[in-house]
Amino acid sequence: MSDSNWYLINDIDTLDTPALVIYPERVKQNIALLKSMIDDVSRLRPHVKTNKCREACILMIEGGITKFKCATIAETEMLGLCKAPDALLAYQPIGPKLERFAKLIKAYPATKYSCLVDNIAAAKHISETALQNGLVIAVYIDLNVGQNRTGIVPAEALPLYMDCQALKGIRIVGLHAYDGHIHDTDMDIRVKKCDEAFEKARQLQQDIKAAGYTEPVIVAGGSPTFPIHAERPVVECSPGTFIYWDRGYSLICPEQPFLPAAVIVSRVISLPDATKICIDVGHKSVSAENELSKRIWFLNAPDLIPIGQSEEHLVLEAGEGHDYKPGDVLYGLPYHVCPTVALYERAITIENNETSGEWMNVARDRRITI
Repeated sequence: MSDSNWYLINDIDTLDTPALVIYPERVKQNIALLKSMIDDVSRLRPHVKTNKCREACILMIEGGITKFKCATIAETEMLGLCKAPDALLAYQPIGPKLERFAKLIKAYPATKYSCLVDNIAAAKHISETALQNGLVIAVYIDLNVGQNRTGIVPAEALPLYMDCQALKGIRIVGLHAYDGHIHDTDMDIRVKKCDEAFEKARQLQQDIKAAGYTEPVIVAGGSPTFPIHAERPVVECSPGTFIYWDRGYSLICPEQPFLPAAVIVSRVISLPDATKICIDVGHKSVSAENELSKRIWFLNAPDLIPIGQSEEHLVLEAGEGHDYKPGDVLYGLPYHVCPTVALYERAITIENNETSGEWMNVARDRRITI
């Protein structure tokens, strides 16, 4: 079978659709490529929000990656189940989430856990909860370097850093600077914006050192800025999408030659008129936050044009004289794979163009056991 047909499944008649399928050999190649793009594997802290499954995390651990990032308590627990050495909850736990985080830290002692903080009230709450549970919780100061979602402006963060140093029950270990607002296709523009954002974090790092504290580590970036931060010898890098890749980043980040390793398999279910087809990929099957034309792209039918989608259906313009018929199989790349994976409780693995098993997306749920 030619490389251009890498995605085809020989025993497709056994696979119900819509289905999320994963190609483990491509996952392994993506992990190897990630490691080759940085000088020291210890500087990698991949985000597991993309894969949400133990099997992919174990492949990374077996590849020598020891540090990870996550966004939910379930993802955090999944890393504990994998005995990941180091897991940063890239979220500021508040209320019951903080109680769960403390339980999780005690339940999985093989994993060194940490979380984010961006204000003194939350820091005090984390400190109190840690002391009540006999813990010292490692924290990173979450910096707002331009996304304006969470975090404290770096220029105002030194007093917070100093106040947190005085609190019992927490231990500051670093700074977190996520620049998810930077996703320009033009690499020169992306580099310029990334450098400007990072300089704010770097200046704070030096101010902290000048104030007599140990120089904190900086965890920075996501997928678009990974190659830029990989060139900074003191930064831990946090790409996530690399492991499965997707249509969106393949267009935005052509300089990163990761392989698509996750595919949505679908079937034609109806021919509503002479030029249109309807397939079984609705909002429940592929991430729908983007405009209609940027949700899924078909490897074996790139000219199909989406014109309507509902919960269970996607209508596509196929043109006059098309030869599609009910039952035809389409192989689609999601534009945004991370929330797409969260729509599936399991992914079917494909090896040597045959179905071979399944990876349970255990962290798609809000709760595993804790």
